[in-house]
Amino acid sequence: MDFFQNVDWSSILKDTGIILLKLIGIIATFLIVKAIGRRVIKKMFQRLQARHSISTGRALTLQSLSLNVLSYTLIFIFIVMVFEVFGYNATALLAGAGVVGLAIGFGAQGLVSDVVTGFFLLLEKQIDVEDYVTIAGFEGIVEQVGLRTTQIRGFDGTLHYLPNRQIINVSNHSRGNMRALVDIGISYDDDIDQTIAILQEVCERIAAEDDSIVDGPNVLGVQALGASDIIIRIIAKTENGQQSAVERKLRKTIKEQLEANRIEVPFPHQVSIEKKSN
Repeated sequence: MDFFQNVDWSSILKDTGIILLKLIGIIATFLIVKAIGRRVIKKMFQRLQARHSISTGRALTLQSLSLNVLSYTLIFIFIVMVFEVFGYNATALLAGAGVVGLAIGFGAQGLVSDVVTGFFLLLEKQIDVEDYVTIAGFEGIVEQVGLRTTQIRGFDGTLHYLPNRQIINVSNHSRGNMRALVDIGISYDDDIDQTIAILQEVCERIAAEDDSIVDGPNVLGVQALGASDIIIRIIAKTENGQQSAVERKLRKTIKEQLEANRIEVPFPHQVSIEKKSN
């Protein structure tokens, strides 16, 4: 009882109240600065994009990286300030962090590799946000490029988080014009020259209608002799990301035109043989 009676509760409550007020102030400042910083960064890159100084994908990539760096910086400052509130020397804390960092450096080689690889991905402009890529066996659209991880949204909606050190090869399908390729099979009984003329007419019509086609489409000729059909190949160059749409349009229009000219598109037939017993 004497111990509790000798305790200066008013001083303890006062100190506790001061610490709580400081923590509330630090948290409020952290949230306000973070919100303002995010807004400033987004507006800055929107202005750059509006002036056409950089591409949309590049602007989103650098914006994502800047927001990432801002978050890490503010979190570090927040932790240092919290330690200061509780009476820990920030200088000693940083020195201790350096010693601890050196001690665990060998165990953090993966993290260092992530950061280095992410830096060169950004420096060499290998990928940008909204690029269609194939990386480490995953195919999809890049949603975020950071110093530690890269996020890819698959076409089924799955979001893949890839450590940058796993990015050994990058296949970027969003750089330059793309190729649209369509193979059409016709019967051996049909006239090849007549079919090629019909196909070329279809290609010229679609080229006049579709502004996303950069070159062609052109009928290359007979590509292969199959077991039950003759394969004729058509090829075109399209704007990036439009190749699949052009291929679908070509297949639909060609099918309709071949039917109108009574040219058969072969398909597998099943023959049933029934053996009668005597």
